[in-house]
Amino acid sequence: MNLIFLGPPGAGKGTQAKIIAGRFHIPHISTGDILREAVASGSELGKKVKNIMESGELVPDELMIDIVKERIEKEDCKDGFIFDGFPRTIVQANALDMMLREMDKEIEGAIYFNVAEDEVVKRISARRVCSKCGAVYNLVYSPPRIDGICDKCGGTLYQRDDDKEETVRKRYSVYMEKTVQLLDYYKKQGKLFEVDASKDIEDVKDKIMEIMEKIRGGR
Repeated sequence: MNLIFLGPPGAGKGTQAKIIAGRFHIPHISTGDILREAVASGSELGKKVKNIMESGELVPDELMIDIVKERIEKEDCKDGFIFDGFPRTIVQANALDMMLREMDKEIEGAIYFNVAEDEVVKRISARRVCSKCGAVYNLVYSPPRIDGICDKCGGTLYQRDDDKEETVRKRYSVYMEKTVQLLDYYKKQGKLFEVDASKDIEDVKDKIMEIMEKIRGGR
């Protein structure tokens, strides 16, 4: 099954993608994963991406599309995949549909993780990272045993700048502004589904499973 998970940072897309991907033995592909794998592969595309990333610039649509094509042509995607963070633009969505059509495949469902801005701020602003080993904690959902100290290595926990409330609200606003068009794009195709991402992990997972059964039944 070929799926796309859409939603703002902190909506829980990555957590659910890992659960669903593991259950159905299909890859969870995030934008970050795609870029890192392209660079690590040492391919011509990877070299181009590395130079762009090192210069601090954004990877253009055309190059991102080529990288995605290279990724979904790999053997582990033959039975499906879950995209997390791609596509981000209508140009990317159109290109993805075209390349899948050439492979006699299609996106079967785009699941939108609907969550309020305040909930996103609550989740992300509570995130803390270990300065030594990089372990990640959440003061609300998975706090350390001792406040401010890493359970694993005893390092000091800190809040990243992009996890601070003001930054999180800006990221949410920018994401929602760009996502509206994508929601309309997949809605017109009859492929858009929605989950209430404010609920707990098990409830969201069960809803996604219901959606997947619905998609399968409509084949």
